[in-house]
Amino acid sequence: MTDLLASISSTDVLLTKEEVLNDYRVACESREVSYIGRQDVFRGRAKFGVFGDGKELAQIAMSKVFRKGDFRSGYYRDQTFLAAVGGLTWQQFFAQLYAHTDIAHDPFTGGRSMNAHYGNRWVDDKGEWLDQTQMYNTVCDVSSTAGQMPRAIGLAYASKLFRENPDLQQLTKFSNQGNEVCFATIGDASTSQGMFFEAINAAGVLQIPIIFSVWDDGYGISVPIKYQTTKSSISEALSGFQRKEDSNGLEIIVARAWNYVELIDAYQRAALYARDQHVPVLVHVVEVTQPQGHSTSGSHERYKSKERLQFEHEFDCNVHFKKWILENGYASQDELSEIESQAKDLAKKSRNAAWAAFRDSLKPEYDSATALLKKLTIESKNTKAIAAIRESLEKTENPVRRDVISAIKKAIRTLRFEDIAAKKDLVKWLDDVAPENYKRFNSHLLSEFPTSPMNVKPVSANYVDDSPTVDGREIINTYFDKLLERDPRVFAIGEDVGKIGDVNQGFAGLQEKHGEIRVTDTGIRETTIIGQGIGAAMRGLRPIVEIQYFDYIYYALATLTDDLASLRYRTVGQQLAPLIIRTRGHRLEGIWHSGSPMSAMLGALRGIHVLVPRNFVQAAGFYNTIMKGDDPALVIECLNGYRIKEKLPTNLDEICVPLGVPETIKEGSDITIVTYGSMCRIVMEAAAQLEEVGIKAEVIDVQSLLPFDVNHLIVESIKKTNRVIFADEDVPGGASAFMMQEVLDNQQAYRWLDSAPKAISAQAHRPAYASDGDYFSKPNTETIFDAVYEIMHEAKPTLYPKLY
Repeated sequence: MTDLLASISSTDVLLTKEEVLNDYRVACESREVSYIGRQDVFRGRAKFGVFGDGKELAQIAMSKVFRKGDFRSGYYRDQTFLAAVGGLTWQQFFAQLYAHTDIAHDPFTGGRSMNAHYGNRWVDDKGEWLDQTQMYNTVCDVSSTAGQMPRAIGLAYASKLFRENPDLQQLTKFSNQGNEVCFATIGDASTSQGMFFEAINAAGVLQIPIIFSVWDDGYGISVPIKYQTTKSSISEALSGFQRKEDSNGLEIIVARAWNYVELIDAYQRAALYARDQHVPVLVHVVEVTQPQGHSTSGSHERYKSKERLQFEHEFDCNVHFKKWILENGYASQDELSEIESQAKDLAKKSRNAAWAAFRDSLKPEYDSATALLKKLTIESKNTKAIAAIRESLEKTENPVRRDVISAIKKAIRTLRFEDIAAKKDLVKWLDDVAPENYKRFNSHLLSEFPTSPMNVKPVSANYVDDSPTVDGREIINTYFDKLLERDPRVFAIGEDVGKIGDVNQGFAGLQEKHGEIRVTDTGIRETTIIGQGIGAAMRGLRPIVEIQYFDYIYYALATLTDDLASLRYRTVGQQLAPLIIRTRGHRLEGIWHSGSPMSAMLGALRGIHVLVPRNFVQAAGFYNTIMKGDDPALVIECLNGYRIKEKLPTNLDEICVPLGVPETIKEGSDITIVTYGSMCRIVMEAAAQLEEVGIKAEVIDVQSLLPFDVNHLIVESIKKTNRVIFADEDVPGGASAFMMQEVLDNQQAYRWLDSAPKAISAQAHRPAYASDGDYFSKPNTETIFDAVYEIMHEAKPTLYPKLY
């Protein structure tokens, strides 16, 4: 075009000169900060850098159809997109690169995540939800490749629920009648991951408003696409998912990363499908370049051919964009040169401002520490040693808090034989900085707001004389019925949850009563079942997602640990997903149905409450407590308890079992046995048999493993009995060892022991099948009896002579 005021239309977007030049400005700025960021890593100002150079144009096109209320579940190269929608300033970009721990500077992760991990705040200072419909929402990124895909399914699924369930219309902070789209971005190499394929299939089945954007630069670090993707094209490989008139599926759109108009047209079409029709879309962005290679960890010249490197230069999207602007008369060379110059200037100023702010944030601690060390050189007998420590700190290039703390502690060790005021000042200095460093690096593993489930007041079960005695499955079924009735935010999904009401009848008849939108069957796809729940919980809903048997949780463990468990922590408490994961385990039989992988959960799920109720009244109480709070929880029901009789309380839907509070289920004076779940019944049987020979065991059900005995009640029992056993059906060194450490170490219960503590666990292998397999693989009544008796024999051999 020759007329500078003329416009072209692409679908329904109008490209004015102002818009085009603003896009060029953003593209130039993003490229410049990528260049400078890489330089800063090499200069030692940052530990590592990964940048979005080469993807600028595609992300600008995507930003044009991103609306308030939408969600990005993305990839750590999306800096241009975030800047285009106003979710990122370049000073914030550099602040995160330097790991600035102040959320006023790195508002995304407070220095906890490496650069290019972005998000926005969803709650206020009291933990109450903000209005998501008025924000450009982005879930804080994860580094694990394809890890953003499972939750993206849930974010889009929530829009489907908001549109199809009229009872949710009142939740106006979270949706505008389901018109929101989830934008999920990923690099081409990561489409080889199972999470991606599972998410694509789930989206096609569910028909949800999601746009998958694949940035295809032809490599996964150094590995070319021919080793990554069938047909060397993810769009061709997924062509069977293309939607047809008589079937569900996806729309598949291909666009070139350097073609501005083609990209805008692609995203306009994708947004119409997703937003209006709730049809998922794959946008395959091809011919992407990566001017600086994968990251600061190496150079792409090592593995790219001369021809490919030449392609990278010739098909750079910014170069083509500039050429297109000039050819179509949107601006002159001088105008574009001015934009480029301003972009370089802004990038440098942003870097300098971020670096100055980061250094200033460290200065108070550094200055006060060095002042104390100078004072010590005068007062201490070890003047030379202290002076050497101070000089070493002062010579450290770009010192961080670690360097300062290390110097102070070295000085205190040097003064271990001196009792002087300056030494006390050092100790006080450490005490003073500890709380702030806790806030910077260790806070917000779980909710620290008034809305935390830890603040829920306990409510005991009430019974009357004629309270009916029913199967455990009937208790939990009654509970879920009442829960669905009173809270429209609640829905349940999982394999066999809907039509048959789950394999143990916890939801029997509830789909028919409450509708398929509330109680829904899924395919066999544990990872995206969890993701479906995470994303929906991020949007104000209260999903209960089911892993059919506890052992199957391994399929979803990466999503649980990398995404859900770390969400609060990596966002410094600014994002949340109060998801309930329901499963059944304990005392199952067989290698793949042992129901006991507790040690894996304890190691991987810090940031999620792990609850192990021994019966279904307790389970209902835990569900109520979690529902009143804002943290995620894993509830492991007892598989062999569904047909065991329990009394039905009159206040089933009101009971609240406190988290981290054990219950003494049998009083005793000779020994304390600490256990949980189905092991409670086995331990109680053993305790009854021990009573017959004169041994009075006190049995404690810990009830929750994370958190564990927050009031230190178990040590009070040990003070009385002076002996303890920790019993569990996990592998050796698992949950029994965890409980032992918590009680002996953290509660210092060793002080009151008259006998060696003992941990009873299962065998190191998974259990063999059938009743005998269970008996010889896991602790049984005889195991508990013999262990207790042996301890009592050692203590009182006359009363308890040797048995074997």
